[in-house]
Amino acid sequence: MSDTLLPSELLPLQTALADRYSIERAVGEGGMATVYLAHDKKHDRHVALKVLRPELAAVIGPQRFLQEIKTTANLQHPHILGLIDSGEVRGLLWYVMPFVRGESLRDRIVAEKQLAIREAVRIASEVASALDYAHRQGVIHRDIKPENILLHDGHALVADFGIALAASKAGGARMTETGMSIGSPQYMSPEQAMGDREITARSDVYALGCVTYEMLVGAPPFNGPTAQAVVAKMLTAEPDPPSAARKTIPPHVEAAVLQALEKVPADRFASAAEFSAALGNPAFTSTRTKPSVLLPIPVGARAWLPWVLFFAAAATIAFDLLRPTQALPPAPVQRFDILLPNEAAYDGIILTAMSLSHDGTVLAYNGQDASGHRRLYLRALGRSEPVAVAGSDGGQYPFFSPDGRWIAFRMGTRVVRTPVAGGAAETLCESKGAAIGTWTESDVIVIADLVGLRQCGPGGRVTTLIASGPGESFFFPHALPRDRGVLFTIQRDSLSELAALELRTKKMTRLGIIGSDPRYVDTGHLVYASPDGLVRAVPFDLRRLAPNGEPTILPEQVFVDFGVAQMALSRNGIIVRAPSSSPPRSLELVDRSGRSERLHPRIGTFDDPRFSPDGRRIAFSMDANIWVLDRVQGTLVRLSTDSAADRPAWSPDGQRVIYVRETGRTTDLRVTMANSSGSAVSLPRTRQLEPWEVLFTPDGRSVVARTVATSGSRDIWLIPLDSTRPPVPLLQTPANEMAPAISPDSRWLAYVSTESGRPEVYVQPFPEMGARVPVSLDGGTEPIWSPRGDELFYRSGPALIAATVSSGRGQVLQVLRRAMLFSDPNYRADLTHQGYDVAPDGKHFVMVRNLGSANHLTVTLNQFRNLSSRASGR
Repeated sequence: MSDTLLPSELLPLQTALADRYSIERAVGEGGMATVYLAHDKKHDRHVALKVLRPELAAVIGPQRFLQEIKTTANLQHPHILGLIDSGEVRGLLWYVMPFVRGESLRDRIVAEKQLAIREAVRIASEVASALDYAHRQGVIHRDIKPENILLHDGHALVADFGIALAASKAGGARMTETGMSIGSPQYMSPEQAMGDREITARSDVYALGCVTYEMLVGAPPFNGPTAQAVVAKMLTAEPDPPSAARKTIPPHVEAAVLQALEKVPADRFASAAEFSAALGNPAFTSTRTKPSVLLPIPVGARAWLPWVLFFAAAATIAFDLLRPTQALPPAPVQRFDILLPNEAAYDGIILTAMSLSHDGTVLAYNGQDASGHRRLYLRALGRSEPVAVAGSDGGQYPFFSPDGRWIAFRMGTRVVRTPVAGGAAETLCESKGAAIGTWTESDVIVIADLVGLRQCGPGGRVTTLIASGPGESFFFPHALPRDRGVLFTIQRDSLSELAALELRTKKMTRLGIIGSDPRYVDTGHLVYASPDGLVRAVPFDLRRLAPNGEPTILPEQVFVDFGVAQMALSRNGIIVRAPSSSPPRSLELVDRSGRSERLHPRIGTFDDPRFSPDGRRIAFSMDANIWVLDRVQGTLVRLSTDSAADRPAWSPDGQRVIYVRETGRTTDLRVTMANSSGSAVSLPRTRQLEPWEVLFTPDGRSVVARTVATSGSRDIWLIPLDSTRPPVPLLQTPANEMAPAISPDSRWLAYVSTESGRPEVYVQPFPEMGARVPVSLDGGTEPIWSPRGDELFYRSGPALIAATVSSGRGQVLQVLRRAMLFSDPNYRADLTHQGYDVAPDGKHFVMVRNLGSANHLTVTLNQFRNLSSRASGR
């Protein structure tokens, strides 16, 4: 076969493997990988070469994939299709298995509809034998289905052992972002569908029960038009007895299949071997009870089913809290997703972007509409449509009043509130710098700001409860029940620890816990983000304000960033968590009309791309490091090894790259050679200025950096690279100035300011900083000069605007006209920094496209009840 029959993205892989394998053609595509027929040159045989879907490969990463897939290589069984080879080439993850000349079980079922009973039982027993062997090696398949069972000379071979394991271990909760799931809905066990982290061998037994049912009946036990419909049936209905569709099925075979399909794992067979034995034992009778008759669910009611389950569970929680303590088993952990519309999508850019009312019925979150404008939204968990909070444009850190009637949030340095039922926002008080608040049961609002923990009083009066010490900052206050006190975080350099303030005595107690973002749940748990990026829960004594036991890792896979757990947590223990990672992204070259082409086949966490001065190379951040793409060679080279680097910029001669390095909550600037020779060097004095974005001046002698002042506002500084000259503040106001951009002739500085109450683009003379000229009209961010300096590009929501400018030899710049080049909400935007760049030809842009969406949140019920039960059991 010629190369032209292969997709262009596969050519680098074909070139890299040319000495071992000749890739001939695609022969199939599954949920996780595309299968190619290849020729093994060393052994002169055909093999199946499987290439993981790029978005899945980006989620897993090569190191973890290659580590976990070794499990397949170590499985040796006559009914398991073994692993021959595996590797990674330029972001493509691949593995090789024997090529089986035959058919899959799916092909057999499609052709015959129903298999002979003896044939179905034999195939099921052979698969059970393979599963039992793997389970005894500690390996769970996780994706048993007819497509993964191959028939070679009529005998079963189970394929893709370890692939789902690699995805599960390495990808974790990020699988949701890729649009894929581990397992197929028709064959997924209830616990797997509900997202349980602990998946046992009984889950594979359930899947094999589904496959056996389908071989006998001709259809899986549960079916539906969508994955959600299948899962809803599986969780709420009982499967029809196979004999209802086929009377010749022996009673013991039916009993074995139905026991394998039990919803509770403990009610199934303990092993695949037991299932196989039951299938072959005419005397077997199931211990399962006869299911009660289930009424059909009306079509119109299916959309309400998750909320019926939710309110039933919430009522159960409330009943349990009020009734006398009894030794009852805990309610099962339940999980379901809530979908958000594109016009009110979740905005994960902003930390601590969610909050739940105490009773867990209303969610507040930071979101953005289809035009890219950001504000707060309220979503009652019993309703499907979010509602925008009036006056919340740019609002952050929402928190509820204890009775759930009010929602408060931060607007710059102001703390405001608005009724949940709707109404105008009112200012409660002004803080010193940015503030984060909490609301006590005695109707007192406590904020953490630059002074310490303070109280918002009547008439906007602010009183200090406790001041932070030298070098310390207080964050994330959280009011405890019955006004016992306030939990909060003490930050010193890169170390965070938890503390509690007793409100009556104003006594502060350090809790001896290294972590941040504390919350309290009525089951008696203190929940916090630990430095290892996990969320932990520890028993907490409200009377002594002290931990009272050992911490437990929360089973939920919660994304933690800068010490903030990306979740909302109600007082009664309901969890709403955000997707655990960014959606997969691609790096694209876009012309002025919006037409685009992929610059590299790799899918990853691309960010902040920058053209080199000659346009041949592109520097960008990915996976917390700086990389360079050579557009001619197609090669990727990693420049940094800090694992905490982003926002690169080129030196004017293209020889060096400067970037921001984060260490804890502090930052500094590092410079490295663009050809990856030598080590990166930190610039002196930049750590004290806390730089968060940087660019070289055209003469290469200085850098312009955006910093964060002690007041919390963002400022712009000129930092000479000659250490004999001191840094000079260019823009230092109470507002936020960010995203600096210097014109090619060094005469003008474009930047974004929030002085008007929303981000707008301005230009001032540089470096004298004279009178400023407004450029954007209806909000603007991310300004970038054209190579000739006659245009200033900027973003307005999802639109890219080109402002034609002229200054001649004068000292005032004029905006002649503004024109929208194109609009696309899928290109990644940044509130504070340019997330794209213009090519030296002025006709193309490098941009980052989001390939997935974060328009869902996951709700978990009864998690802390189960933690309490496990602790008491121990």
